[in-house]
Amino acid sequence: MSLPKTLADDVAKNLVMVARLIDEDPERAYAYSKVVLRLASRVAAVREAGGFAAYANQKYSEALAEFRAARRMSGSVELWPVMADCERGLGRPEKALDMAGAPEVHKLDKAGQVEMRLVAAGARRDMGQLDAAIVTLQSPELAAGSVQPWTARLRYAYADALLAAGREGEAREWFAKAVEADRDGSTDASDRLAELDGVDFVDALDEEAADGAEETDEADGAEEVDEVVVKEAAVDVEDEDEAAAESESESDAEAKADRDEV
Repeated sequence: MSLPKTLADDVAKNLVMVARLIDEDPERAYAYSKVVLRLASRVAAVREAGGFAAYANQKYSEALAEFRAARRMSGSVELWPVMADCERGLGRPEKALDMAGAPEVHKLDKAGQVEMRLVAAGARRDMGQLDAAIVTLQSPELAAGSVQPWTARLRYAYADALLAAGREGEAREWFAKAVEADRDGSTDASDRLAELDGVDFVDALDEEAADGAEETDEADGAEEVDEVVVKEAAVDVEDEDEAAAESESESDAEAKADRDEV
C-alpha cells in the first residue's frame, strides 16, 4: 500500500523510533507504535512494529492481534514463532505446541525454525515437562560447531533446561559453550557460568563508594569526639571559675569577720 509522501515520512520517522527504543525503553517504543498505527494501520510493516512493541511490554493479546493482521496483509510466515510465544505468554502452552507442529514451520528459514524450537521447548517447560524440553532442544543446530546468530541463545536455553533438571555438570559445559558463541552479549551466560563456579564479582565503583562512605563516617565520628572534648573542656573551665569565685567569697567573708572583731 502506497502512502502520500508527507504521511509516508511521518510513518517512517515513527517506525525508526520504535526500532530504536524497543530494547532500551519499551514503553516509549509502544507509545510511538500507537501513533504510527493511527497513521497507517493498513500497512503490514506498521502492524508488525505494533506487534513487537506490544510484545516487548508483555501485552501478549494485543501483540498477537497485530501479528495476525500483519501476516494476513503480507502472507508471510516469519512471525509464526513469535505468535506462538504470545500464546505462551497468554498461558496457552498447548496452543504454542500445536503451532510448533503446524505446516507453517516448514516454510520458515533456518533462523525461524530454531526460534520455533526455542518456543516449543519453553512451552514444554511451562507444562513441567523438563525432559521433553531438553529433547526438543537437541538438534543439529545445537551440535553444530559453527557459530550462527541463534547459536548462543540455543546453547543457553539448553544449559538452562539441564540445570533445571538437576544436571549441573552438563549445564556448566553448555553455559561455557554459550559464552563462546555469545559475541554480542545477548545472554547472561557468563554470569550463570560464574555462579556455577562459585565466583563472586565485586563492582569496583561500589567498593570505592563504600570506602568513601566509611571515610565520611570516620570523619563524622572524629568531629563528634572533638565536639565532646571541647564541651568537656568548657565544663572544666566553668567548674574552675566557680571554685575560684567560691574561694574568693570565703576569703572576703573571713576578712570582714576579722574587721568586725577589731
